[in-house]
Amino acid sequence: NIREQGRFLQDVFTTLVDLKWPHTLLIFTMSFLCTWLLFGMVWWLIAFAHGDLDHSTRLQRDPGEGTAGAQANFVPCVTSIHSFTSAFLFSIEVQVTIGFGGRMVTEECPAAILVLIVQNIVGLVINAIMLGCIFMKTSQAHRRAETLIFSKHAVIALREGKLCFMLRVGDLRKSMIISATIRMQVVKKTASLEGEVVPLNQIDIQMENPVGGNSIFLVSPLIIYHVIDKNSPLYDISPMNLHHHEDLEIIVILEGVVETTGITTQARTSYLADEILWGQRFVPIVAEEDGRYSVDYSKFGNTVKVPTPSCTARQLEEDRSIMDTMTLSPKSTIRRRSVKLKPKFTIS
Repeated sequence: NIREQGRFLQDVFTTLVDLKWPHTLLIFTMSFLCTWLLFGMVWWLIAFAHGDLDHSTRLQRDPGEGTAGAQANFVPCVTSIHSFTSAFLFSIEVQVTIGFGGRMVTEECPAAILVLIVQNIVGLVINAIMLGCIFMKTSQAHRRAETLIFSKHAVIALREGKLCFMLRVGDLRKSMIISATIRMQVVKKTASLEGEVVPLNQIDIQMENPVGGNSIFLVSPLIIYHVIDKNSPLYDISPMNLHHHEDLEIIVILEGVVETTGITTQARTSYLADEILWGQRFVPIVAEEDGRYSVDYSKFGNTVKVPTPSCTARQLEEDRSIMDTMTLSPKSTIRRRSVKLKPKFTIS
């Protein structure tokens, strides 16, 4: 129910870029057709006002009565305009600079010269706007974001004795994302002490990643995790809450600069409550082969079950004896294959 839709026309260029391709191509085509028809009508009116159409009609009726003398005495504004169709064709020739040589503006009518200048300027403006829109649509940053992938599911499992919310992010291209940062928000329905209901309350949550902080070096897939502590909005989440009826969504936003174009890009994903797996851990996908690290993206979203207490982080912190009843698996290591010497590798 947007009442002031005229605000979209205050920034016409952005509105055109945001339109879908069929709408953009339709506007692109109609803008040229309308200007050709408009200036075709103007050229026809100029020829009609100057008498070019009457003189052309007389020459076609009586071609033998002094045709050469009549042509020598009468100079039209635009040569070879006999009807609106010929005026329309001349309009196309002027605007797209196609010179077939059959029609041209003479110095007889200053108004015709002025219209010629105006139509050329209008044609250049339309070309600049439309080609700019098409270029922006083909080079939009979200095209690069399509090769930034997130795991289909997020997981909650123990890490360093604490429950952690984890997800995996990776980049399919060889070109780097410069100054990449990642952040997460929890979106859920909340109510204040005064009874005010906030249907989409956004809460930032602190993250940890292998390099520390929000900045990441995305040279290989990384597991980003959030420690569920007393300051976390997930402090009271248990396996019983992870179903599709739970009003919970975790949004992940990855931002960075595309190395090849210098354009800032942003990739986003979200995890609903039923897309969060409790007691799971991502399988290792980085292997060392012949002195190089390789990534197996076929296992990007694969998980395995690990021993995890079926209680909230609050209950685990208040009763550490829960950990004594669990048998934890040993830490996983990077799989090595036939490595006899210490490998030498560089990240470039």
